[in-house]
Amino acid sequence: MAADWPGGVVRRNTLRRQIADALRDEVLAGRLPCGHRFTVKEIAEQYGVSATPVREALLDLCAQGLLDIEEHRGFKVRAFTADDYRAMVEARTLVVEGVFRGPGAHLPRPPAEDLLSLRRRAEEAERAARAGDLDVLIGYDLRFWRELGGLVGNAYIREFLDRLRVQTWMFAVPLLRDRQELRGLLWQGHRALADAIARHDPAEAQRLIAEYNAHALTLVGTPG
Repeated sequence: MAADWPGGVVRRNTLRRQIADALRDEVLAGRLPCGHRFTVKEIAEQYGVSATPVREALLDLCAQGLLDIEEHRGFKVRAFTADDYRAMVEARTLVVEGVFRGPGAHLPRPPAEDLLSLRRRAEEAERAARAGDLDVLIGYDLRFWRELGGLVGNAYIREFLDRLRVQTWMFAVPLLRDRQELRGLLWQGHRALADAIARHDPAEAQRLIAEYNAHALTLVGTPG
């Protein structure tokens, strides 16, 4: 039995992560809208798995601020207000400014392969933004910022910013889907930012990130 135990843990943790990722994608796509309620049993039946990895996945999403636990009722997709959204954008702005302006501020010189990967994410995100393809944009936008955050070298900052971006998308998606046309309205500065990182130009990188955050507020009609 002991020899099988580590493999069992890996498989369960992998399933837990897969369920959490799938549910997060459903939330970001708006298929699980804010305020939607569900139980562990419902999700387990939907995915054809046992309750244990589902419960663990849902608790992970609660820890990420995407779900709320309702006693004796299950789970509910968290609803964010316009004030929440403004506060989240302000928080990520302050964190990034600290990265660039703090005592240990620096813009790293990432390896060429990391820059190439970042550039590819940037190109895909920008292409989706130009086309107004919200579903594709969200996926590549999050991957782009995760990879960019990884270059900072601080896992806590990277995870914090990633969580804020997921939450801001949760708020923005329903508002954006109400618009008939998104082509040309979504932020398209991913490649320019990747280029600034490649040139080791912290001033331009900071300017573009500030532009991105200001655009996020204007896009959903919540100016700071």
